Amino acid sequence: MRVDLFDFALPDELIAQRPVSPRDSARLLDVSPTGLGDHIVRDLPRLLRAGDLMVFNDTRVIPARLNGIRAGGKGRQDVAVEALLIRDLGDGRWRCFGRPVKRLRIADRISFASGLQATVAAIDTDGSLVLAFDRSGADFLAALQASGAVPLPPYIRGGIADQRDRADYQTLFAKIDGSVAAPTAGLHFTPELMTALANAGVGTASVTLHVGAGTFQPVRVEDTNQHKMHAEWGEVPQASAEAVESTRRAGGRVISIGTTALRLLESVARDHDGEIKAWSGETDIFITPGFRFRAIDLLLTNFHLPRSTLFMLVSAFAGLECMKRAYAHAVERRYRFYSYGDCCLLRR
Repeated sequence: MRVDLFDFALPDELIAQRPVSPRDSARLLDVSPTGLGDHIVRDLPRLLRAGDLMVFNDTRVIPARLNGIRAGGKGRQDVAVEALLIRDLGDGRWRCFGRPVKRLRIADRISFASGLQATVAAIDTDGSLVLAFDRSGADFLAALQASGAVPLPPYIRGGIADQRDRADYQTLFAKIDGSVAAPTAGLHFTPELMTALANAGVGTASVTLHVGAGTFQPVRVEDTNQHKMHAEWGEVPQASAEAVESTRRAGGRVISIGTTALRLLESVARDHDGEIKAWSGETDIFITPGFRFRAIDLLLTNFHLPRSTLFMLVSAFAGLECMKRAYAHAVERRYRFYSYGDCCLLRR
């Protein structure tokens, strides 16, 4: 499909720069084939049904933005380097977006805060590079906590995070380190809301998808067939797979809390003839209109960027014209957009 079909106008002032407090006071637009309904997230217990199952992404955002110095020497000047970690390659090696890439060479040594060091191991044609750090595992994550910054997307305060974002840009469910962007639909939940949902008979399950740099990348091609998704690592535990299947057998609905959980579950369903099984691995699934959904019945998600892969996904789920009407309503009613903004509940 033509990428320009997924364009829409959005005033800059509707891009949320901070989350609301409490988190479950964010607005919620209920989107169905028959109409639109204005609510707040705290209304979820009455918008869902007893026997439904919510599936959350329990990934934890790491402080993946690093600033360091490449020392000069032999006629070269010191260079300030910014690196955004995008994928763990193992053994202390990370694929990164860096700048200025053109001033870096293989074997250059970069010094970051808290004594963290890295060597440029590879520079790829897509502008990414591989950094080999001087530590790995728990030692690396500890150094990252001390020297890294929250990798806010550029539309939030120019990507410049402060100490408050360390809590704001993390969901209630975060427990497994690995994401460079938050699964933002999960940002709306509070302990009080979870109690109310449990009392309403709504179940929960968790999966892990480490959100990668594809979240930040614009679609630069004219046709969706030409776009290449970055692979992301995910896991569906046995208990969660069983929870999904038992919910289906009992006539309940599976509600994905965010597009990341949806992409993971639909990847598994695609590869197992519609069945959800315990699974781990990488997925680069790209969902556009015409995709056959086999795992998810409802989707709770934030409002997404024009021409983005995520707006394409929600258009595939609820219909392009339906989503354009929903977004036009959201703009008219002054809903807050993107990571720290409001959300919508999509029904098919």
